[in-house]
Amino acid sequence: MAFANLQKVLISDSLDPCCGRSCKMEGCSSATKVTADVINAAQKFQVVGRAGTSLDNVNLEAATRKGILVMNTPNGNSLSAAELSGGMIMCLARQIPQATASMKDGKWD
Repeated sequence: MAFANLQKVLISDSLDPCCGRSCKMEGCSSATKVTADVINAAQKFQVVGRAGTSLDNVNLEAATRKGILVMNTPNGNSLSAAELSGGMIMCLARQIPQATASMKDGKWD
């Protein structure tokens, strides 16, 4: 399926405006439940794009019956998770949580 043939796009959750402009994001994402009722009501539904790893909010059986392509971004958060882990390791190594607690107690250790 060529995405260039898509004429209408539904973005049902809040996203950075650049997603809609630069990526021409197809489908629904995140908190939205793409139920069988939603899939059956949309006569020209072609793609459900999920900005995340799981597809638990999409009725895959109903999408398959109608020939709708369902996609996600399984590695989308890998870099962010790695950066967070590195940052937290540095916080622990520098004892930042303990220093924060000390400052909140009015000390300057």
